[in-house]
Amino acid sequence: MSEKEAPTVQVTCPCCGANLTIDASLPAVLDHKLPARPHALRQMKDVTRVLEEEATRRQEKVQHILEAEKDKSKILNRKFQELLKKAKKEPLEKPIKDIDLD
Repeated sequence: MSEKEAPTVQVTCPCCGANLTIDASLPAVLDHKLPARPHALRQMKDVTRVLEEEATRRQEKVQHILEAEKDKSKILNRKFQELLKKAKKEPLEKPIKDIDLD
């Protein structure tokens, strides 16, 4: 009895970019190929360009975090007000203790 070749699926990993071959009938990865890594920097002008790009990316991240922190107090205040309204609308109930269940 000859086995039919199981259908395989080619998928690219969104995290690392590796090419995965997955067997459709089994939940298993049959093969993976890592993506080609970029070559090492060969000239000093490339090093300075990369360092400048990294510095600008870091600065953009810092600005994004600062903007998020400015709005954080407003968001927390709004959430508190909504929860306070909700708590005022709900009736206050006496908590049930284990001893009361007997």
